[in-house]
Formats: sequence, C-alpha cells, structure tokens
Amino acid sequence: MVMTLSYNWLPTPTQTRNVPVTTSPIYLSETGCPIYPQYPLAKLTSFKVGGPAQWCMNPKRIEDLQAGLIWADAEGLPVTRLGAGSNLLVSDRGLSGLVICTRHLRHTHFDPDSGQLSVAAGEYLPRLAWAAADLGWSGLEWAVGIPGTVGGAVVMNAGAHRSCIADLLVNAHVLSPNGKLEILTPEELAYRYRTSMLQSDSRFVVRATFQLKPGYNRADVRKLTREQMHKRRTSQPYHRPSCGSVFRNPTAHTAGWLIEQTGLKGHTIGGAQVAERHANFILNCGGATASDIFRLIRHVQEQVERNWQLRLEPEVRMLGEFQHV
Repeated sequence: MVMTLSYNWLPTPTQTRNVPVTTSPIYLSETGCPIYPQYPLAKLTSFKVGGPAQWCMNPKRIEDLQAGLIWADAEGLPVTRLGAGSNLLVSDRGLSGLVICTRHLRHTHFDPDSGQLSVAAGEYLPRLAWAAADLGWSGLEWAVGIPGTVGGAVVMNAGAHRSCIADLLVNAHVLSPNGKLEILTPEELAYRYRTSMLQSDSRFVVRATFQLKPGYNRADVRKLTREQMHKRRTSQPYHRPSCGSVFRNPTAHTAGWLIEQTGLKGHTIGGAQVAERHANFILNCGGATASDIFRLIRHVQEQVERNWQLRLEPEVRMLGEFQHV
C-alpha cells in the first residue's frame, strides 16, 4: 500500500496565479535582490537532499525580505522560511511557492553597558558563541556545536547541555507577511522544549536580543567553549550530512537510548543510515534521497513504538510531500 503524506503542504505551481514562466531570475523594482526559479534546495539543507523551490530568494536586508513577501502575496504564492537548513527535510518533489532563505541577514552588536547581544536572523550560532568567548562574555558556550542560524534557533528554541534559547532571549523582532514588524517577548513566544508558537506561524524572525554576562576572563570562556565543542564532536557524528537530532527526547529516556536499545544503530534504507556514534542522528551516506530518510524515520518510529509503546516525535521539520510504503 502506498500512502501520500503531506507536511506543511504547499499548492502546486498550477494553483498560483500571474507568475511568469522563466528560467532567469526576477528582479523586483523595490530591490536588487534576485528571485530565482527552480532553485535546488539540496544546496540549502544540511541533509543535502530535496527537490527545487519553485522560487527562492536570499535577502540581505529586511527591505528585500519585505519586497519578496509583498510580491509573493500579489502572485498568490505561499511562502516558506529557511535558515541554515539544519533541522529540515525537504521532499524530493521540492516546494511550490517562494522559499525565503534568511541566512544572509547578518548584523551583530555587543552592548557592553547592558550585556546584551543584538543579532540578525542569519548569523550562525557557532560563530556567535566564539565571538562572545573572544570578548569574555558568558552564556553562549553551549551553542558552539549547534549548526544553525539565530532565526531558526529562536523559532525552535534550540538548546544543548541543559541550556536553550529561551534562557537568554530578551526579545525577537518578527516580520509579518503584510510587512508589519513586531517585537515579541519569550512569554509571547510560548516557549516549550524545542518549540515555540512561531513553528506554526507565518512570521519571520529578523532579529533577536540576548542577555549575556560580560566581564569574564576571555581564556576561561574560550576554554569552556572548546570543551563544549569537543563534547559535541566526540559524541555526535559530523562526518556525514545530517540534520542534527532527528527526534525530540521523551521524558523517561533519551530518543538515542531508545533507538539504540531497539537495535537500530547502523540500520540503513537506501543511502540513509541510523548513525553508529549517536542513534538519534540519521546520516546521508552518499546518494540518499529525502524519501530514503523519511522512510528510515518512519521505520525507527514504528520499531521503537513496537518495543516501548512510545511514539517518538520528530524534531526535524518535514516540508513537501512524501510517500511512505
């Protein structure tokens, strides 16, 4: 039996209106930021899989992002946000509508008077952690091994080693599809374990402010940051493309422990493999498709549920249409 499953479903190109058929980028009059047709999303995801976006733009300014949203709305196109692509599985069929990649929205400001870090959505978390350490600012050491951007981290409440974004966030600047900017507090974001209300929301994070602790010895902060990085590198597989942790940890045991005890370490489907080093990672061992990874995720869920009467909940976001045999 073949069943089609859809996640964050988007309409097909034939359901949109007025969009020109072209193989060349479109340049909007309000911005010089190109909008590319049929853009390969495998280039933008850490799994290195996924079909093309019907349209894709990589804004460097908030004004470019606003112009793209206005264009998509006028053309009747749905919009998908994308940061570092490190917690994402995109269907082999790709995505309809406009994909907006925010990884080029970059700006960082450390305020020594308040101890606050103001940073744009596209800044890379490991780079921020090292920048803070170089200044002797404590608070971001745990983030050095998280391969994501600030925007994605704010949306999903990224965390490690019993710390998370919600512990540091002062506020987040978000942009609505109609171009309105809002400033939201952690309480308004309704943070929980690895999630926030923005995960089911159409607004874009464009900036965030974090409360850190300046005035520490730089060598000490750098040492702790190195230790956190070493801990991640020695316990998790970084030699193959992955999305990071695939499943959220249940309350009784970690997802990795449950998967390992079920005997699934090293299990493969196509080019996808449950990692030997850490069972909550799925690796693209070369030539994997999004379908291979999706089928392996479902197989792990089914086997763990059969053995432990517990259904693992994916942490990875799945976008597009998937077929599960």
